[in-house]
Amino acid sequence: MPKAYEQIADDGRHGRDTFLRRPRTRVVRDSRRHQWEKSRALEPSVTRAETGATEHDTGLAATDLVFSARYRTVEAPTTLAEAFGVPVGTVLLERSYRTRHAAEAAPFSLVTSYLLYAMVAANPDLLDASHEPWPGGTHHQLSTVGVEIDRIEERFSARAPTTREARALGLPERSAVILLRKTSYDTYGRVVDVCDVVLPGDRTELLFTTCLERW
Repeated sequence: MPKAYEQIADDGRHGRDTFLRRPRTRVVRDSRRHQWEKSRALEPSVTRAETGATEHDTGLAATDLVFSARYRTVEAPTTLAEAFGVPVGTVLLERSYRTRHAAEAAPFSLVTSYLLYAMVAANPDLLDASHEPWPGGTHHQLSTVGVEIDRIEERFSARAPTTREARALGLPERSAVILLRKTSYDTYGRVVDVCDVVLPGDRTELLFTTCLERW
């Protein structure tokens, strides 16, 4: 994977930027993370609070990270209504997450997750972004309203970034973004979480590990 670098200083003496170059943090997204996340949701709160998915993917410590979350309610457009199997206009809880290395300006990815508002409203804490980062993540959040995630489907595609995405992710010219649609199903086969992730192609590695049952 080519190295990605970030401009972290501006020297105005010569009317141009001075570039202090440091490698951008690489993110390795291994498919085994899903079982790790689910198992972690059963751990005590103290254990769940020690590390999260970003630390798992980057090898960084929680103290290295800057995290933000924004919640709002939205009405499901056609694409999301079809994904959830609900009528258009159904109220969803939209959650936007940004996490970055404290020494870098750009986040690792742009994450937008959608939950059925009527499902998670049974626990008012799930509607409040001030409780983020939530120890145990979405698996544990949904467990508080009696939902167990049974399987996860991930679909990937790639394209050129929009101007907004390129700016937000600090992408160099001619970079691509990887688009991930992650769909979580519960033990009854219902879609309970639809998550759209925009990953910077210059510093993201996708690793698929398939565990086979022994004869």
